[in-house]
Amino acid sequence: QVQLVESGGGLVQPGGSLRLSCAASGTIFSNVVMGWYRQAPGKERELVARITSGDSINYVDSVKGRFTISRDSAKNTVYLQMNSLKPEDTAVYYCNVRLYRSNVLLANYWGQGTQVTVSS
Repeated sequence: QVQLVESGGGLVQPGGSLRLSCAASGTIFSNVVMGWYRQAPGKERELVARITSGDSINYVDSVKGRFTISRDSAKNTVYLQMNSLKPEDTAVYYCNVRLYRSNVLLANYWGQGTQVTVSS
C-alpha cells in the first residue's frame, strides 16, 4: 500500500511561483508513472504533467514553458515547480502514482489534493 502526502499549495498573485511536493510512503514498484492532475471549479480533472521511471515527461499544452515536473527517486518524491502562474491555473492539484507490471496497471494512488489559487 502506498500513501501520498501533498504540500506546497497556497495563494499567489499572477506571475508568482509555487512548488508542489508529493511524498510517497510504502513500497514503490519498478515501473512507476508519477503525475499531477488538477481540477478547477466546473471543469473536469485534467492531467497537468507526468514523469515515468525512465524520466519520460509530458505536459499539458497550457503549462509548457511555465511548469516543470521532477522526481527524487531516493526520497520517493515528485515535484511540480510552477512559475508565471495565471488565474486559470487556479485549481485543486492532485498527486497521482500508477504502478505497472509488464504494461498492466497494478495500482492507482491519489494524494489528498492541495489548493492553488492565483488571484490579485
